[in-house]
Amino acid sequence: MMYQLCAYLFLTSALVLPSPLQPAMHNHAEEEYDPMHPQRFLFEDTPSEGQRSKRSSSTSMPKLRFEPPTAVEQHAQYWNNLAQDILERQLHKNRLNRKVAKNVIMFLGDGLSIPTLAATRVYLGDESTELSFERFPYVGLSKTYCANVQVADSACTATAYLAGVKANYGTIGLSAAAALGDCQAQNDTANHVHSIAKWAQDSGLSTGFVTTTEVTNASPAGVYAHTANRNWEYNGAIEKDGFDPNVCHDIATQLIHGTVGKNMRVIMGGGRREFLPTYETDIDGTRGRRTDGVDLIKHWQHHHAHQQSAYVQNRVQLLETDTTRETEYLLGLFSSKHLPYHLDADEQQMPSLTEMVSKAMDVLERNGDGYFLFVEGGRIDHGHHYTQPIRAFDETVEFAKAIEMARSRTSQDNTLIVVTADHSHTMTMSGYSSRKNDILGVNNGQRADDELPYATISYANGPGYDRNVRGRETRLDLNRVDMRDKSFAFPSTVPLGLETHGGDDVAVFASGPWAHLFSGTYEQHFIPHAMAFAACIGPGRTACENGEQS
Repeated sequence: MMYQLCAYLFLTSALVLPSPLQPAMHNHAEEEYDPMHPQRFLFEDTPSEGQRSKRSSSTSMPKLRFEPPTAVEQHAQYWNNLAQDILERQLHKNRLNRKVAKNVIMFLGDGLSIPTLAATRVYLGDESTELSFERFPYVGLSKTYCANVQVADSACTATAYLAGVKANYGTIGLSAAAALGDCQAQNDTANHVHSIAKWAQDSGLSTGFVTTTEVTNASPAGVYAHTANRNWEYNGAIEKDGFDPNVCHDIATQLIHGTVGKNMRVIMGGGRREFLPTYETDIDGTRGRRTDGVDLIKHWQHHHAHQQSAYVQNRVQLLETDTTRETEYLLGLFSSKHLPYHLDADEQQMPSLTEMVSKAMDVLERNGDGYFLFVEGGRIDHGHHYTQPIRAFDETVEFAKAIEMARSRTSQDNTLIVVTADHSHTMTMSGYSSRKNDILGVNNGQRADDELPYATISYANGPGYDRNVRGRETRLDLNRVDMRDKSFAFPSTVPLGLETHGGDDVAVFASGPWAHLFSGTYEQHFIPHAMAFAACIGPGRTACENGEQS
């Protein structure tokens, strides 16, 4: 018996792990105590070349030094005071604003995922930075799936957040009874769903929209169009798919001749080519795409010939237009295609998003009954699709500037502002970098197991795969490239020509009357119903009808 007990103690003692409370007696060849939560990179100097091994490569970075933006961050009282300030702001939410929203402005950051918000703060200079709309009192989460897909596109989501109905992928302004590319279903008015812009027009409010994409692109098209295919922006696209554009009207035609479109007081963005015939060129020398010989811009001018209207094509023309006293209808098409990224734009010729929104508000504010304005920062999405986060972050900054301007020149008593996204992206922000490390650079806390640095920003899929993996025995050494080049494609795991959207929830920020309705987690199609409730418009329940306004 004694022999068996001794043998048992000997065997079990070999299985006992060192206590984490004992003094560290590690060398570089050993693993972290908890590799899922590494710490050694915070304390150890860079080992010599001979000391490195594959197992220790994640710790072979220089010792990090905590360098707070200000010395006061080293003191607990700084954080206590900051928390108390936030507490005061949260307590203020108890004073609910139940007034009628005379005006509603919806800002849509296309592809503005929550990781994009976090990364943009660092892009601006510090992790603690607040974007203008992040100071709004109420925040919620919107579930972005559409009727037949887990990961949505900008068409079915536009139908949700503007018309209040979940739709099928690639369709706009139609219920889920209409399948993608079904011309007959598009023409069946029983399948049509109407946006909050129509609800506003029916109630006597002025309406308008501003976008940095083509005005016929999926998001703005959700304001006014009913189409079975988001790509049917001009008549030739419908012909290519084997349908008659005289039967299924294209999106550009619906904007100029449709009930909602022709009553829009403000239309601003890009996409002149969708409105011009193939034998005409615009001021940039780009040929139109229409095969029917129709100049829809002239049609718009004819519609509003007896009103104070203006058609502008560049920043100078826009700024010279008297929008405060004379202009009743404003059409601004500033590019043949999408507006250029802000980083690439000629500031003398291309208006900023803030300038466009300001001019739109000038026109809409002349209606004493109020207005609905839709604003899209559309090229955030495009930056991510090309895995070029510097463009996405910069577009987010411009988006935030426009929101700050709109909030500053309106009253929280009577203007509801809602800021959200249609869907997310596959971009992530990872690793254990020190504070204020360049968000567009390499992680400065670890190397990967292949002894190479990795980027803080990466994508689950996209064109960055080719640049960083394919055709190489090892990954690209990111220290040897200019990661701040605007066209640099950041690393991605799966090779795709363009990065895809993500399926996670997106944030919703709200300020103004009934903004508290937008807290919590809810379906994306709830958003227009809540805006309509606050403004006392639309076919559903409203604050006015229920006597809930104050």
